[in-house]
Amino acid sequence: MDVRLDHLVCWVSDQLGSLRFYEQVIGLPGVRAEEFREGEAAFPSVRVSPETILDLMTYDASRGVEEGTGVKGSAGHPVNHLCLAVGKEDFDALKVRLKQHGVEISGSGTNSFGAQGIAPETIYFPDPDGNVLEVRYYE
Repeated sequence: MDVRLDHLVCWVSDQLGSLRFYEQVIGLPGVRAEEFREGEAAFPSVRVSPETILDLMTYDASRGVEEGTGVKGSAGHPVNHLCLAVGKEDFDALKVRLKQHGVEISGSGTNSFGAQGIAPETIYFPDPDGNVLEVRYYE
């Protein structure tokens, strides 16, 4: 199975300050930084690799993120969720395996923004310790 890290969501107290830090101190290029500065994007991101970004989200946004993942108690942790990008065939096979192992898909979405653009479909589910995983595919 071809799996890659898509994005991580980090809670920050000052999105612009964090964006400056990751861009200027760490040297990671901003993603949707101008759109965020202009109020057109809810949060800025920085690119970690060609396929991986780090989203900089305020803790105030945690309620909406928790509602989106469907996993109660997922908001407010240092890491909100881990997203993996797979191929469409692997995505469909994963959904079958989750069901076979009694793992409930707690949330889903369509046309979700990520490191490689817009993903047509995404699912969320907790691991045995309650860590939230998101899996998506791109066309």
